[in-house]
Amino acid sequence: MDSTVKLLSSRIDEICTDYNEASLLYPFWQQYPPQERGRQPVGDQHPWIEVGEHVLIAKLCRYISNEFRTSDPGLPTGPDARFIVRHEQIARLTDGLTDAAWLMIDIKSVGPRDDAPHTVLSHNQVSGSGEWERAESGIKNRVMKAMGPRASHLFHCTLPPFYVLSDGTIALTVLMAIKPVYRMLGLLQGAGMAGQPLDRLDVVMIPNGLLLEEHPGYLKAYPGLIFPGKDDEKKDPLKKRARVSFALLSAIAQWRVKSIPACIDPLVAKAIEALTKTGQRPG
Repeated sequence: MDSTVKLLSSRIDEICTDYNEASLLYPFWQQYPPQERGRQPVGDQHPWIEVGEHVLIAKLCRYISNEFRTSDPGLPTGPDARFIVRHEQIARLTDGLTDAAWLMIDIKSVGPRDDAPHTVLSHNQVSGSGEWERAESGIKNRVMKAMGPRASHLFHCTLPPFYVLSDGTIALTVLMAIKPVYRMLGLLQGAGMAGQPLDRLDVVMIPNGLLLEEHPGYLKAYPGLIFPGKDDEKKDPLKKRARVSFALLSAIAQWRVKSIPACIDPLVAKAIEALTKTGQRPG
């Protein structure tokens, strides 16, 4: 987590430049926009599907490979980016058990309307208890319960807490979510501008399934850490999503939630200048 935050912070100018280019390229794709996601979009913003993924994933692979020894074994499902990282310090932190972790990172882009202190997790973005009774049966997780103040549902997480590779290497499952939060300049009344530049990156580390379920048992110690997602009752129960609370992640350990402010984009600076002249608050 510390290494990833430092890498992203040191290169935030490059990230902002490429992220904000999507708004400037709008004339080239405005006639063929992607289908909008979310419930009942009102149509006043650019559909922003996969902008964050395409800007960040290739960069993350490049940045992290400069700090860690990496490899890319295949898996059929999981988060957006999945690669094994190796480092001597991992061996020190695990008392020599392993120098490897299977780092899995999912990108969770949001705008100002859905910028809440949590993020949605699919069943294949959380690791579980990792029970394995017989060699031929394969590893299995206990079903979790997503607990909210008014509702709850079963959560069938599918990732194991660790992998054992064919060469005997133990790779601990490490799950991270990065939430690019963008502005909507079209909401700034009087600015006369459009575009959706990057405002900040929220980086969160989700505890491994053994920490959640076994020791120290964060799910019991922090009720509501994982709470119901945004799926309705018609959703396949095996694929229902859940949310993870940033406040409770921070209560477990402050380093589990970090924010990286974006650079001031020229589009944003111009909009703020226009609003300042009219006496409006930029927000």
